[in-house]
Amino acid sequence: MQTLQKEATPTSSAAGVVWDLRDLYQSVDDPALSRDLADALAQAQRFEQRYRGRLAQGLSALELYEALTELERICEQMDKPVHYAQLLHAQDTQNPRHGALLQATQERNTQIRQHLLFFELEWMDLSDERAQRYIQAPELKRYRHYLEKSRLFRPHKLSEPEEKLLDLKANTGARAFQRLFSEQVAGMQIKLGRGKRAQIVNLDRALSLLHDPHRKTRQSAAQAVTEALKNNERLLTYIFNTLVFDHKINDDLRKFPTPMASRHLANEIEPQTVDALMSACEQGYEIVRRYYALKKRLLGLRTLYDYDRYAPIFSDLPECKWSDARRIVLEAYRDFSPRAGEIVQEFFDKNWIDAEVRMGKSGGAFSAGTVPSVHPYILMNYTDRLRDAMTLAHELGHGIHQYLSRGVGYLQFDTPLTTAEMASTFGEILTFRKLLHETSDARTRLALLCEKLEDSFATIFRQIVLTRFEQRLHEARRAQGELTAAQINPLWLEANRAMFGDSVKLTDDYGWWWLYIGHFIHVPFYCYAYAFGELLVLALYQKYLSEGEAFVPKYLEVLSAGGSESPPKLLAPLGVNINDPNFWQAGLEFLRGLVREAQELANQV
Repeated sequence: MQTLQKEATPTSSAAGVVWDLRDLYQSVDDPALSRDLADALAQAQRFEQRYRGRLAQGLSALELYEALTELERICEQMDKPVHYAQLLHAQDTQNPRHGALLQATQERNTQIRQHLLFFELEWMDLSDERAQRYIQAPELKRYRHYLEKSRLFRPHKLSEPEEKLLDLKANTGARAFQRLFSEQVAGMQIKLGRGKRAQIVNLDRALSLLHDPHRKTRQSAAQAVTEALKNNERLLTYIFNTLVFDHKINDDLRKFPTPMASRHLANEIEPQTVDALMSACEQGYEIVRRYYALKKRLLGLRTLYDYDRYAPIFSDLPECKWSDARRIVLEAYRDFSPRAGEIVQEFFDKNWIDAEVRMGKSGGAFSAGTVPSVHPYILMNYTDRLRDAMTLAHELGHGIHQYLSRGVGYLQFDTPLTTAEMASTFGEILTFRKLLHETSDARTRLALLCEKLEDSFATIFRQIVLTRFEQRLHEARRAQGELTAAQINPLWLEANRAMFGDSVKLTDDYGWWWLYIGHFIHVPFYCYAYAFGELLVLALYQKYLSEGEAFVPKYLEVLSAGGSESPPKLLAPLGVNINDPNFWQAGLEFLRGLVREAQELANQV
């Protein structure tokens, strides 16, 4: 039997760029992990003894402030080991010790939450009149929005025994299936090539080949990904079915009227605002079709298939090495704001980024805020493409946002998903504009424009496609019971064809590609937030161009506020009204302008 070779390392110029997690804990064996969890449990037990029933009896505003300060401290201490375990698991999902630590910290975390859950439930039980007196009290100004947001879920809370039971069972329910999905996808082995030249790569490496200038390479990589997905179809489809049904159970128990209602509430956004966003994007699908008609002409292809979407316009453009990406992104942020540049420099100098490509590592990219007493960490898979430089800029935007928002404390430094994508996409535009400004060659400018358009399409229109697919998946699961992949594949193709029309021909193989998308598994209905964030940033960038330096401190102040205000209030100082149904048109018009610019450059070259 022939032995297949795993891809030799280094696989990119980012080889060796690995994060240093010792600011959290020294190692998987660090005794501080169990010590912190044990101490947090003891503090939580004392907290319960001290405060159970006292909200109903009538705490003073100052006493409630002291209780919230103590609660915040306990939450940060109990979550810190979980964050560390999640990062360890992401860097190598195939290491059983990492998986065991993740499970252990989640179980201990759940045990601690059992002693804290009463406080939030008792807060929800207060009458609106009493709650408002607390919310308006000057002593509680720091925690005002946390208190407001907690009460949004009041109509959907269960009894304390029910809430405790759901939290306990999640470790062997939803969280267990989420971990299983991550490990299965990260460990997926993609076979590229045949005979002695055949090699095994991970999913991210295989997907990166869709950007290869050679059509046969793209087609072969797409077929290899499809084959791997088919080989894992039974397990992954079962995970999808289980978690979609778990979502329905939660909706039924908590009396949420629609599958997306809980996400809207968590995002602090009105359903009609999301409907307006999605409708505007769907009406803008013609932008996507016009662009891909242009790309088909530039590539000289009679038919543009799904595996051709990310083909480079020109095959002789240079790669973007890690050192170049680091310099470009750092300068883009520094030109915008010296403070932002200082923070980005820290990420590079202090090894807060893991960019190396390796088997077993989680795919994609993310920035983990961890806890305010430490700092964020970034994971990505850098494959020397210009697109990877934009991903680096994107994740560093998240990192800056998380870094700056530490001052508002652990209970409020996380932002709703809608504004969580603001700083990341803004960083992408800064980097894109810097690259474009430094390039005079028309061919290179056209290539950059095409890259940016395709990134924007992936962030805006594709995310609406994913959301529509997710809606149909949840509807079908509720109406028909457990679904097979053969039933789900057409839902995926239907949602995607609505965007591409006749501009891109989707193969039957592409029908399987919903199987690896983690957002569906980990955060249901996350995806529309990407479109929200990108269109928001396109509008904000135009404000920056008109206001100049006066815009920068206002923008950084918004980032520093984290989640201490609702999105509409947070964005008001920047002159943004997200509840205006016409708000999204400014961003869509910006994209139309980029397509026109690409068409003009195409005529030149």
